[in-house]
Amino acid sequence: MCGIVGYIGEKEKKEIILNGLKELEYRGYDSAGIAILKDENIEYFKAVGKLENLKNKMKDFESDGFGLAIGHTRWATHGKPTEINAHPHLGEFSFVIHNGIIENYQEIKKELQEDGVSFLSQTDSEVIVHLFEKNIAEGLEPFEAFKKTINSLKGAYAILLITKASPDIIYFAKNLVPLIVGQNDKGEVYFASSDAPLIGVANEVIYLKDKNYGYAKKGEINLFEEGKRVKNEFKKLSISKLSAQKEGYRFFMEKEIYEQSAVASETLMGRVEESDIVLEDIDETFFENISEIKICACGTSYHAALTSSYLFERISKIKCSVEIASEFRYKEPLLTKDTLFVVISQSGETADTLQALKMAKSAGLKTLAVCNVDNSSIVRISDKTLLTRAGIEKGVASTKAFTTQVIVLWLLALKLSKLRGNIDSSKLANEIEAIKKSPNALKVDENLHEKIRRLSKRYLHGHGFFFIGRDIFFPLALEGALKLKEISYLHAEGYPAGEMKHGPIALADSELFTVALMPKTLLYDKTKSNVEELSARDATILAISPKEFDIADDFIKTRGYTHPMLEFFEMSIILQLLALEISVRLGNDVDMPRNLAKSVTVE
Repeated sequence: MCGIVGYIGEKEKKEIILNGLKELEYRGYDSAGIAILKDENIEYFKAVGKLENLKNKMKDFESDGFGLAIGHTRWATHGKPTEINAHPHLGEFSFVIHNGIIENYQEIKKELQEDGVSFLSQTDSEVIVHLFEKNIAEGLEPFEAFKKTINSLKGAYAILLITKASPDIIYFAKNLVPLIVGQNDKGEVYFASSDAPLIGVANEVIYLKDKNYGYAKKGEINLFEEGKRVKNEFKKLSISKLSAQKEGYRFFMEKEIYEQSAVASETLMGRVEESDIVLEDIDETFFENISEIKICACGTSYHAALTSSYLFERISKIKCSVEIASEFRYKEPLLTKDTLFVVISQSGETADTLQALKMAKSAGLKTLAVCNVDNSSIVRISDKTLLTRAGIEKGVASTKAFTTQVIVLWLLALKLSKLRGNIDSSKLANEIEAIKKSPNALKVDENLHEKIRRLSKRYLHGHGFFFIGRDIFFPLALEGALKLKEISYLHAEGYPAGEMKHGPIALADSELFTVALMPKTLLYDKTKSNVEELSARDATILAISPKEFDIADDFIKTRGYTHPMLEFFEMSIILQLLALEISVRLGNDVDMPRNLAKSVTVE
């Protein structure tokens, strides 16, 4: 979710980098930094918070005349949002900026530390610059040292590196994370992680492919793949900066749905070991003397909480209750000090959740926040925090925030299960293997998306929707109904599938649309029976399942994972896309639905 900008040329580099980073603010960030190489001298500046803080630090700095510059906005994922953890990261004579995840950074860091290298930051990114300089020290020319460094990395990355060893060159590499290089007729070279910073300064750009790497100097871009020089394929830029921010997607919500696989990887980074879960900055003693969990949240976060309640009781064998924060505040709740009080909020400023947290603190409970925004009110007040690392979410209807909240709570359930001795090594290994597959389950199949787009035209009328499911798929049904309500303005309700016969089935007719979540891993036959009851009353059925369902009017076939949570994530993507495409056909503003705000800071 971080932003990258780079420049080679003679203009005032400070202004070019700051202006470029300003165009990337929509991605969200909590720190920023710049490094400038000119006359074989590197100057760097870092600041926590908004770009204005960085600009103020640099107000007396000038850098006209030929040189190189790289800049970065960081959303904290591995390590707190501090100046030390901000990019660029420095070695003895080189600087690097990096977006993505270096999956094998711990192994590389250990080897470098054994060689006497000292690390300043808590980030995975810092290993890149030290590994590069180690390769230089072993006698390699800078480009060969960079190439060897890239070949040692596993994971996702967009990298820019500058070094005094070749003061007129920026080295670059890209895998699974966007990176663009552009040029103009003045011989200037630009880099960015999306189109927006390049509009108006570069005439043509190369959208780097995975495993591309190379080096650039004034008037020259040298691109390589698998050790061989490849032809530069330039394209014209979009002229709309808003369109550029959406990176080719029609809406921010659509972009954020597609981002979920990548952000899930960031959520998991550094937290999953072969036989354990590591929750950063939370000592295991924090969970001592806890006999139950109470979770407070609102809206989509409430649905993530409901989902996790099944996991805490099933996996961790610990009592778990879930409260809607706006109700909890006024019910005169009974709070005991053996309760871990968990609050969930995307923004960290949700008013009702914040007040519930203050009540728990006053009652002397241990408190834990699951949040996307470090240094928000809820994070500052809570005893401990688990960041979801989703990056900024521009669409009002939450997608990736929901997904990452569920992943974090699943991690917490696994950690508690081990600490409490309620899970054997084989079961834990299976759970860890499943959670590591979450990013794959969250990948959007474009063919599936196209099918949902075509299907959506059949669901624009009628008198309402039922979304039904059992177990963890009941909270997902609630979330699917909420997504549809939020952006399509159609009436939709989520129900436990088994509750249909207790009243709601009275509404069933051909104009009632039922979206049935039918996973093969959990209570399939029971759910199937409930759907058959609705079909017998002439309800229109959209079945989502890995198993063919003959009586369904419409059917979306899923891949059918062997773990319920992976089916959960796959179906979550489908429900988000369904709501999106129905809303698009109705002509609504998908990103800014009527009457709604992103952060609810009033009761």
